[in-house]
Amino acid sequence: MFRELGAYLDSIKARDPAPRSRWEVLLYPGVLAVGLHRLAHWLFKGELYFFARLINHISRFFTAIDIHPGAKIGRHLFIDHGFTVIGETAEIGDNVTIYQCVTLGGTNPANGVGGKRHPTIENDVILGSGAQILGPITVGKRARVGANAVVTQNVPDGATMVGVRARPTLVEAREYQKDFVPYGTPCSESFDPSTQKLEILQCEMEQLQKRIAAFAEERNRDGKTVVAKGRDSA
Repeated sequence: MFRELGAYLDSIKARDPAPRSRWEVLLYPGVLAVGLHRLAHWLFKGELYFFARLINHISRFFTAIDIHPGAKIGRHLFIDHGFTVIGETAEIGDNVTIYQCVTLGGTNPANGVGGKRHPTIENDVILGSGAQILGPITVGKRARVGANAVVTQNVPDGATMVGVRARPTLVEAREYQKDFVPYGTPCSESFDPSTQKLEILQCEMEQLQKRIAAFAEERNRDGKTVVAKGRDSA
């Protein structure tokens, strides 16, 4: 038990440069929220729903993190800061990092049946601050969801999602190969698809301007040659 707790605290230290020791990590609200959720989930599986909800409310009061007792959480979940909401049928894999103000929200099925309403987050995923993952979708392994992105469709393994509605974007290989990207957002000016499209259009415009200038220069040169020949003939 203590060995597992030590491994969990070390996994958080590896993703957060702020703490100087394991003792500091123990004070993190995310650590307390996950610990209380383990107890609430155990009560929930035993159909002691009232007591599970009671633990959930106590946890939310002290941590500002709301994890439904029915949510399934894997090993080494790191919730950095509060105001995160995780719904009842959400499933979270191992080594997932969630920053502040993230919602794993549900949808109301058209047929009125409860069932699976919340997302499935696979191993090693990073959810940036303010990200909204909505519905019974799957976020693939090692995917990164950028800050304030709204995800409503399945995310492929290793994809980096940005925007509203979120869409995959290209990132530099050196960024993609990193085991961990803070906030799931590559901090470069060229990662935004809109910026990339504008840069492509700008390059094409510059090429067209150069071609037009070259064509005009050639035309002027030919015109001068014709005039010069006419004078010589005269």
